Amino acid sequence: MVQTNKIKGKIHRRRAAATVGMVVFSLGLAACSAGSTSDNSSSGASSDKPLLVAINRGATAQYFIDLQSGFIAKVNELGGTAKVYDAKEDPALTVSLMNDAVSAGAKGIAISAQNSDLGSALDKIAKDAGVAFLATDSTQKDASGTPLPFVGFDGKAMGTSVGDEVVRLLDESGWLTDSSMKVGVLSVEAQSILVCEDRTNASKDVLKKSGFPAGNIYQVPYDGSTLAGQSAAGPVITANPDVTNWVVFSCNDEGVLGANNALNTAGVDPKNVLGVGIGAYEACKAWVANQPSGFKSALFISGLDVGAAAAEVLWNNVVKGEPLPAFTSANSTMVDPTSFKTTFDSTSLANCGK
Repeated sequence: MVQTNKIKGKIHRRRAAATVGMVVFSLGLAACSAGSTSDNSSSGASSDKPLLVAINRGATAQYFIDLQSGFIAKVNELGGTAKVYDAKEDPALTVSLMNDAVSAGAKGIAISAQNSDLGSALDKIAKDAGVAFLATDSTQKDASGTPLPFVGFDGKAMGTSVGDEVVRLLDESGWLTDSSMKVGVLSVEAQSILVCEDRTNASKDVLKKSGFPAGNIYQVPYDGSTLAGQSAAGPVITANPDVTNWVVFSCNDEGVLGANNALNTAGVDPKNVLGVGIGAYEACKAWVANQPSGFKSALFISGLDVGAAAAEVLWNNVVKGEPLPAFTSANSTMVDPTSFKTTFDSTSLANCGK
């Protein structure tokens, strides 16, 4: 039977502790080289302080920085030893770091992988070593095709929320009833990551069901980064000069930001762009600065919550012998330039000014 743990509301104690974790993690990053780690203990794990490890696909994006900080803070709070690794968007390095974590004595490992096809290799390493293993952010499957324990978000539900918000914004804008306008959609898609495809596919489905013409939805493949989103969106925008108004959604804030940058380069006024992000950590930067932006809304998700939840799930398995839940889901909330300040936790709000 699938077990689901809901992380409800704002967990103030967790996020306050994560502020301390952020400092620890930042110091670790400063000392790290490719494939290296940051550690919350100079002496390593003792028998009564089990080592739990988080490996992230790329620990420079704010979401993943928060995830690692939340992980470290929760492990510290529970009394364990934490170590975090940066896979630097390299699938081969991810597998190598999994082996490094096992060699370091990890009792539990949480991984956010670049691709959705690494699960079988990672699961084999964990099983051979007798180590608890779960996926975060990106779902994974074992060699038989069975989903591995996962901590993160429901991709389809997130994409549906984004699609609903796009439809709402379009209705309010009046664009679709103005014969002088042609509306195009940039669906910025990380097509090698299943959870990302779940998000953008769900957003497109909502839009199509609302009656929006499928032919005006343009797929923009990217790798999850802002620069890749910008580079991929540019040619699509150039190839459709008759589009006067643009809708943008993606797997994350970076995809929307990249497309927004490309639209800005093409001379499109931000008032003619309806962008809905996922994360809100990039969207809020323009909102804090009161700058014109294509970001009109964003689905707020907290890496702090995901990291803390992953640490707690691993701890409960390693220390208490509890089974790893099949799916542990974190909450998400739609925010806009006026509501984000009352929705964000203090750490996320502070990061908006960076």
